[in-house]
Amino acid sequence: MTRHRISLEEFHRMVEAGVFPEDLRLELVEGELLEMSPIGKRHAAKVARLTALFSPLVPHKAILFVQSPLGVGDSELHPDLALLRPRADFYEDHLPQGHEAFLVVEVAETSLPYDLGVKVPLYAKAGIPEAWVVDLVGGRVLVHREPGEGGYKEVRALGPGETLAFMGVGIPAEELL
Repeated sequence: MTRHRISLEEFHRMVEAGVFPEDLRLELVEGELLEMSPIGKRHAAKVARLTALFSPLVPHKAILFVQSPLGVGDSELHPDLALLRPRADFYEDHLPQGHEAFLVVEVAETSLPYDLGVKVPLYAKAGIPEAWVVDLVGGRVLVHREPGEGGYKEVRALGPGETLAFMGVGIPAEELL
């Protein structure tokens, strides 16, 4: 079997040429195209809740990107939510890159191994200061901090009764679970 790797530039040209259906959820992970599973109602509801909780930060402290592309090295991922550095053009000129993100959040109902084994290490490698994985099945939020080449140095599991905090927004963990 032969695998053909593609670059970000090739991927973007294919998207612009309409090679893929608009509703196809694709991520480019280090040269490989991966089709993402559909979003379920529980997952969608948690993303909507996060969006509502973080919206007061927009546009002065951060730009909120919801299930939108984020360049991470040679990959293009779609975190469920990303808080980005403010820009007057809201990233119309270029897709945001990992170094422009303050926080990424992944909501995992069926994707926990992929989120923890593939996406979180790429976020750390890109230097994103903080990454949260909301583990809906395990009833916990995994908070990753202090990124480096080998991953995040600090990982905490928060559950009901604990509070997540970022940029002055406090979120009781049970609201996300």
